[in-house]
Amino acid sequence: MSQSAASTPRLSDEALVVRIAAGDAAAMRALFQRHHDRVFRLAYRIGRDTTLAEDLVSEVFLEIWRHAGRFEGRSAVATWMLAITKYKALSRIRRRREQETLDIEAAAELADPGRDPEAELARRQGAIAIRNCIDALTPEHRNIIDLIYYRGRSVKDVARMTGVPESTAKTRMFYARKRLSELLRRSGFDRALLPAS
Repeated sequence: MSQSAASTPRLSDEALVVRIAAGDAAAMRALFQRHHDRVFRLAYRIGRDTTLAEDLVSEVFLEIWRHAGRFEGRSAVATWMLAITKYKALSRIRRRREQETLDIEAAAELADPGRDPEAELARRQGAIAIRNCIDALTPEHRNIIDLIYYRGRSVKDVARMTGVPESTAKTRMFYARKRLSELLRRSGFDRALLPAS
């Protein structure tokens, strides 16, 4: 190992970014080792999804590798990195929600030839009501409904993914279903629209 590579981990973040801008892979590895946990934690805190957080770590450091020369030093490197993480996480979540809404709306538009028009209209209205009511839940309740009912995760998986005890995940699920039922009733729909537990 060269003296330059061996000394890279002791450099400041700013000095590492200067080297990364010049194409120094050792500097990139040092910056990654120093900050990847912090980037992962922020991405997970925003998205509450381990796979999303892991993807975002890769995206953030790829962005830094490609655009290190644009770093102007107006803030600390860590602040710059976390701002990139936050922007990418929120963008990904927004895109995912838009896609889920499009998927639900597209599914609602598919006519079932075995249903009469009145039943078909009720089904479409029910799908839209569920989506609107889920959107009105708190982020924790929305997340647990999504993970368990729409992504097929177990309560044990959800507890592990969100970093809470299994009993807490069960309690959240109970209150999420209760709140969703209340919202559906207020919208003029009944509990039968809820996914089966």
